[in-house]
Amino acid sequence: MTMRGTIDFQQLVATAGDAIIVSDAAGNIVMWNPASERIFGFTEDDAIGGSLDIIIPERQRGRHWDGYHQTMATGVTRYGTELLRVPALHKDGRTLSIAFTVSLLSEGDTVTGIVAIVRDETQRWTEERELRRRVRDLETELRAKSSS
Repeated sequence: MTMRGTIDFQQLVATAGDAIIVSDAAGNIVMWNPASERIFGFTEDDAIGGSLDIIIPERQRGRHWDGYHQTMATGVTRYGTELLRVPALHKDGRTLSIAFTVSLLSEGDTVTGIVAIVRDETQRWTEERELRRRVRDLETELRAKSSS
């Protein structure tokens, strides 16, 4: 199936269910769609012009910025095709589990920013952790019964 005519990219970004966050080469947020506000709790006014640090847990920041700056310098990231799963912060202080891919923006050979397409996977992650715990408990119970 092909689409004919013009695609309204502003409408696409505004109505997307996933967060679409654009940051410049320095890591400052330059676009924050409504899904970003729904997922992270920060309004567009809170986010635009500020650092990505608003959603990055403090213990993850060093690793994040090392990778971010390396990507800006080299123009290479594996997260254009591989899903990256990391913790993130909500405005109210709670930790989220997010998954995302990125696209690099460039002018000529210079990377000028990154677009991240982000999904909140907190519920799925919590459910999987509970299932792993239940399996572990059942395995422990079975081992205890078989050794008696």
